[in-house]
Amino acid sequence: MGTNLRSGLCFILLLFVVFGVNAQNRRPKNVQVAVKAKWQGTPLLLEAGELISKESKQLFWEFTDAWIGSDGETGDSDCKSARDCLLKISKQASTLLAKPVASLFHFSLTLRSASPRLVLYRQLADESLSSFPHGDDSSAAHCCWVDTGSSLFYDVADLLSWLASPPAGGDAVQGPELFDFDHVHFDSKAGSPVAVLYGAVGTGCFRKFHLSLAKAAKEGKVTYVVRPVLPSGCEGKTRPCGAIGAKDSVSLAGYGVELALKNMEYKAMDDSAIKKGITLEDPRTEDLSQDVRGFIFSKILDRKPELRSEVMAFRDYLLSSTVSDTLDVWELTDLGHQTAQRIVHASDPLQSMQEINQNFPSVVSSLSRMKVNESIKDEILSNQRMLPPGKALLALNGALLNIEDMDLYMLMDLAHQELSLANQFTKLKIPDGAIRKLLLTTPLPEPDSYRVDFRSVHVNYINNLEEDDMYKRWRSNLNEILMPAFPGQLRYIRKNLFHAVYVIDPATVCGLESIDTLRSLYENQLPVRFGVILYSTQLIKTIEDNGGQIPSSDSQVKEDISTVIIRLFLYIKEHHGIQTAFQFLGNVNRLRTESTDSSEEDMEQQHVDGAFVETILPKVKSPPQELLLKLQQEDTLKEASEASSMSVYKLGLAKLKCSFLMNGLVFDSVEEETLLNAMNDELPKIQEHVYYGQIESRTNVLDKILSESGLSRYNPQIIGGGKNKPRYVSLASSAKSGESLLDDVNYLHSPETSDDVKYVTHLLAVDVTTKRGMKLLHEGVRYLIGGSQSARLGVLFSTSQNADPYSLLFIKFFEVTTSSFSHKEKVLHFLDKLCLFYEREYLFKETSVDSASSHMLTDKVAELAEEYGLSSKAYRSCLVDEKLLMRLTKVAQFLSWELGLESDANAIISNGRVIFPVDEKTFLGQDLHFLESMEFNQRVKPVQEIIDGIEWQGLDPDLLTSKYFSDVFMFVSSAMATRDRSSESARFEVLSSEYSAVTLGNENATIHIDAVIDPLSPTGQKLASLLQVLQKHVQTSMRIVLNPMSSLVDIPLKNYYRYVLPNTDDYSSTSFDVDGPKAFFANMPLSKTLTMNLDVPEPWLVEPVIAIHDLDNILLENLGDTTTLQAVFEVESLVLTGHCAEKDHEAPRGLQLILGTKNRPHLVDTLVMANLGYWQMKVSPGVWYLQLAPGRSSELYVLKGGNDGSQDQASLKRITIDDLRGKVVHLEVAKKKGKEHEKLLLPTDGDDDVQKNNERGSWNSNFLKWASNIVGGRQQSMKEGSEKEHEKGGRHGKTINIFSIASGHLYERFTKIMILSVLKNTNRPVKFWFIKNYLSPQFKDVIPHMAREYNFEYELITYKWPSWLHKQKEKQRIIWAYKILFLDVIFPLSLEKVIFVDADQIIRTDMGELYDMDIKGRPLAYTPFCDNNREMDGYRFWRQGFWREHLRGRPYHISALYVVDLVKFRETAAGDNLRVFYETLSKDPNSLSNLDQDLPNYAQHTVPIFSLPQEWLWCESWCGNATKSKARTIDLCNNPMTKEPKLQGARRIVAEWPDLDLEARRFTSKILGEDLELNEPVVAAAAAAATDEPNPPPSSDISEESEQDLESKAEL
Repeated sequence: MGTNLRSGLCFILLLFVVFGVNAQNRRPKNVQVAVKAKWQGTPLLLEAGELISKESKQLFWEFTDAWIGSDGETGDSDCKSARDCLLKISKQASTLLAKPVASLFHFSLTLRSASPRLVLYRQLADESLSSFPHGDDSSAAHCCWVDTGSSLFYDVADLLSWLASPPAGGDAVQGPELFDFDHVHFDSKAGSPVAVLYGAVGTGCFRKFHLSLAKAAKEGKVTYVVRPVLPSGCEGKTRPCGAIGAKDSVSLAGYGVELALKNMEYKAMDDSAIKKGITLEDPRTEDLSQDVRGFIFSKILDRKPELRSEVMAFRDYLLSSTVSDTLDVWELTDLGHQTAQRIVHASDPLQSMQEINQNFPSVVSSLSRMKVNESIKDEILSNQRMLPPGKALLALNGALLNIEDMDLYMLMDLAHQELSLANQFTKLKIPDGAIRKLLLTTPLPEPDSYRVDFRSVHVNYINNLEEDDMYKRWRSNLNEILMPAFPGQLRYIRKNLFHAVYVIDPATVCGLESIDTLRSLYENQLPVRFGVILYSTQLIKTIEDNGGQIPSSDSQVKEDISTVIIRLFLYIKEHHGIQTAFQFLGNVNRLRTESTDSSEEDMEQQHVDGAFVETILPKVKSPPQELLLKLQQEDTLKEASEASSMSVYKLGLAKLKCSFLMNGLVFDSVEEETLLNAMNDELPKIQEHVYYGQIESRTNVLDKILSESGLSRYNPQIIGGGKNKPRYVSLASSAKSGESLLDDVNYLHSPETSDDVKYVTHLLAVDVTTKRGMKLLHEGVRYLIGGSQSARLGVLFSTSQNADPYSLLFIKFFEVTTSSFSHKEKVLHFLDKLCLFYEREYLFKETSVDSASSHMLTDKVAELAEEYGLSSKAYRSCLVDEKLLMRLTKVAQFLSWELGLESDANAIISNGRVIFPVDEKTFLGQDLHFLESMEFNQRVKPVQEIIDGIEWQGLDPDLLTSKYFSDVFMFVSSAMATRDRSSESARFEVLSSEYSAVTLGNENATIHIDAVIDPLSPTGQKLASLLQVLQKHVQTSMRIVLNPMSSLVDIPLKNYYRYVLPNTDDYSSTSFDVDGPKAFFANMPLSKTLTMNLDVPEPWLVEPVIAIHDLDNILLENLGDTTTLQAVFEVESLVLTGHCAEKDHEAPRGLQLILGTKNRPHLVDTLVMANLGYWQMKVSPGVWYLQLAPGRSSELYVLKGGNDGSQDQASLKRITIDDLRGKVVHLEVAKKKGKEHEKLLLPTDGDDDVQKNNERGSWNSNFLKWASNIVGGRQQSMKEGSEKEHEKGGRHGKTINIFSIASGHLYERFTKIMILSVLKNTNRPVKFWFIKNYLSPQFKDVIPHMAREYNFEYELITYKWPSWLHKQKEKQRIIWAYKILFLDVIFPLSLEKVIFVDADQIIRTDMGELYDMDIKGRPLAYTPFCDNNREMDGYRFWRQGFWREHLRGRPYHISALYVVDLVKFRETAAGDNLRVFYETLSKDPNSLSNLDQDLPNYAQHTVPIFSLPQEWLWCESWCGNATKSKARTIDLCNNPMTKEPKLQGARRIVAEWPDLDLEARRFTSKILGEDLELNEPVVAAAAAAATDEPNPPPSSDISEESEQDLESKAEL
């Protein structure tokens, strides 16, 4: 009964609405947006291969073989459509993958995340073809070919004949360069000639080539590499599923689209009708299951299908009437709590959150009427005592993620990483519960600095603050260090808090100069205890060559000059005191510098002798010369001086040349500035110790600090730190693939520890035919002899099979020992002797090998074995057999393909950490102890408790040996170390979650998500979609705590939002087409003005390529018959960003970088900002090389660190772009020798210097040509205005450069008028620069034709907003920011000067006059605001309050027109200064309300402005009509008093505007092929504006009608 009554009421209401509303007028309108990649489509089948290789390199080959196995004429006969092929490819891959990974694989495949990798292969394929001249068949399209570096083979027969006689191994270096991402066949023998196959699985030619090359690889003939490429034109030659995705351009997902409600105070919309466009049918059916004002229309239509049109009309009416962007204050109070309540109570909370926050203006009114449950409200308020309202946090398996940078691709990579790890652990038989615990462990943060414990008798202190008389007057109260002081101010406390100990060679220039610095600082009473440790570089080299020992005293080694100085220093210290000893060193330096006959570097004995005599002459009675002679003859204190050098060798500090230690922290620069910075950095740590009472008046500060955290040795290779991050490989991934090389390794242990579990495993890769390999092996054995409780040592012999028989026999002896006798007590001593014997007798011996000599070796080893209690029988039967040679091959493959090292490398792999190359001279057994403790503390400790607590089930107890557990620790810690994750975590468990949280998924899930979300925030809009993806495609459990703002004063979301995700439905079920994902907004409000913004991943640069309508001002009721407004954007390029640093100096501001390929090194360039050393470049997927630009940059600087991070200097840095996540590159540069004090930016005075400076920079003139080459793009650079054409068009003289920015059709219309007004008033050539980010496709289509017709040049430029700079949310404020924030980097470096002209400005003068004006050396020139229109006095905010105080009499300038002297702007770091001011001010929402105008005016004390004469800019609002006749330019400023619409004001104020507008519109219509309808009162307006007389203000009814546009505020 009740149900019937309710349906009856529904229909009465329906009928009422149907008759009350004209349904036809309210036809629903939709918006659809797609983003495509700029590159040509890539085949889905090849993308699948790339995705599967991320899981394991071997799986790529299994997948390839599976597809080749299913080849043939009927290969894809079961596939009739793109969707069938997608499912077939996915199914084939799933058979090779674990179940959770397979689900993620399918999603990643539809996401097309591997497409960029195939674009990279395409680049390499093009380079391969272009490096060989084509023969007669150059026109033929080859679908496959093999590149061997010396030739290309298009035919299998040619390849087979080459394989029959491949080049010798020595020639293999000429082969193609291999990269980390290459697919190397797992049977390939390292070191064999490289053959790269370019082709695609699915083509017949690929099959033939593959089978031949795989066979050759098995036979050890070639290193077989595949680079998957389906060349253009070959789509028809592959099986149907092989070409899916190749024909269509790649449609991307993983971005957000917002349609923001735009309230306009000033009517700033173009009134031109849209004439031409693509008529689209509604591409998608509507989701009728969503609740609309309490009705679910799918159910109503199920019951009453015959009333469909009436029901739908009623739904459309409800939808259009519910849009709200304002609520009363009392309705806003509990809006956040009401939203949380609806989400928590929904059957699908994530879907509910998405529906609410992505359609908020349509649901807000119904939400605000909900009754709030007090329990939810109380819990939210209780949680907000612990974290700020609205704060968002997201953690994946305990690791906090940066939500600002988070995108779908990053999230999928992180999820894949966790699932892949779980899969590796499962194969190690670790139970699920323990796997979850392991994945939840957060890595310990890497220490940012390490202290070296340098305390010894060899430190010579010059002072002691606690005892010396000179510090008597200083206070000794430690608490004074806690008193506030100015930054950098020193505290004079009588306590040894800071110890600066210089480690120097006293015979070097650097060493002696640092002594002078030290003495000067000491005499100036710096509150530091100074000391030195002296060493001899020459002696340390001898120690290194002598196996770490000081040569015996009987060896006739001539004493070097450093050791002499150290001896004399120690003698003077002993007999005459430390002050005199330091005076002696100072005298040595003085005599060296005063000497005229020696170069700066030379140090001679006479300087030392002279200094000694001069120093002790006043102190002694007998002649000092005699004393000197006696000292030299008797070798007095020789042992002490050598011990000093030995201590430096053991500390590992000698390789730094000149360094100092601040309380044990190592600094490799001895400049005074470095010392003061080191003190400032150390101060807070000491203050903390004092504050907590850990340092008291009696504490020895140095002893306390170094005993707690001091290392016994310094080795930067082990410490890593900074940008040299340690490199890790997962040994578990190699272990799980069946037969593992690591299963066969026999380990050595310290005596009596062979049955203990070892937490750290050192694997030494050793080539015993090299001295450095033997040194490393020897140090490893000695390290174990020295004793190690928690580490074991395995040896991988990386010696070539072709090595001499002695070496192979030695390997056999070593392996027999480790396999048979590793538990014996004296085995290590035996191996130590064996190594010594082999080194001494057989390494590098050229003797011919015969059976007799090998028997001698065997006999000697057998004797040695007996001596150490080992059975000699095992050694006497040793032979070099096939098994040994096979093992050497496996080691070479493991090192090459698994670890990415050379096959004959000498390297250390400690729990997966790879140290290569090893500097054998300075790498000691102590370093292995250091490495062991570091790996144990950093990586083993966090997982030790979990593994120790595992209850192993289903495993034979006999298998649970100490070796098994040691293997588990090695595999687990190495796999965990490869995780790319933050060490930051948060304690989510402290938040209550009974009423206001959502818990999803089961607790056994591999991935656990903790989130805190404000559902009514832009972050909440994005996260709702991302969390749904994880829930659907990844096995997850989630705990989402809702944290809405508690007291809102305005509607939090004034937009509609869609996050675009891929779907199987994007693949056609009837054809082989791929449509691609899109954002779809159904039933958008018709009468509200919307503006479209894209929320794309940080590295994407996107621009619209199809957009008929004005995307800035979307008014759907103007669409006419079209039901769906469609826009297509394109990823124009990816952004490569980076930070450039110079050690111990500020960032090298102005350093010029270029990027290109090896053949074309300069395709794009940029310069380094002072802000964080930031730089950016636009790139496409590929392999690129970065280097310093020719000219001043490369004259002064050199890049540090090659691709492997090992080289000290490199001219090129290779950068691989193979995904959609971009790259952040850290560069380190250093000044060249002799150029340390030269400045990069030379100051310029006068025009001649400016000219010269720019001639030097002219290499950079092709700054923006890159895109046509590397992104293959639409980068318009209209340069037809050459000399000839300038003559023809009557334009001559120096080019005027004008810069402008426009967004929306109206402002583009104004821009064309501005262009015409500039050109009609000058005879000089003009070049316009437009920021392309916001230009419509129509404008970009018209501007090339306009440039040709009116004879001007133009260029479209762009710059991606840096991630570290505070972002603006509103589109208009972003546009304002682009006017001012990036002027130094957005233009090519060769451009000297540019004038900014607002789009809505009309020019009445020759702009050449302004361009040539002398602006008195200022970087910027603006016009001050007029003050002669008294009506506006109330709006002149700069005359009162803050601005009046801040300006201090300087004028406040208008930003509609300004000149930028780019040379001065860059030279004075104006851009960097403006960005610093912006960063400081922009975080306050009340600052910079008119960003582009307030910022330069605020900063003019630092970035000076030249004030232009008033006539250069006139606008009616501020200037009044009295000065209009003198106006050189007229700007259509908004009038805050009358709020007159823009177009109306333009026609009324500017006499020539209607004619210019008509001309521009006629030209546009002609180009676009449209009919021009003069639907505006042009004639009337022209008549009204014919005189420059003052006009009455517009009537009030016009201003009341007008809507709001933020664009206007710029000129207020």
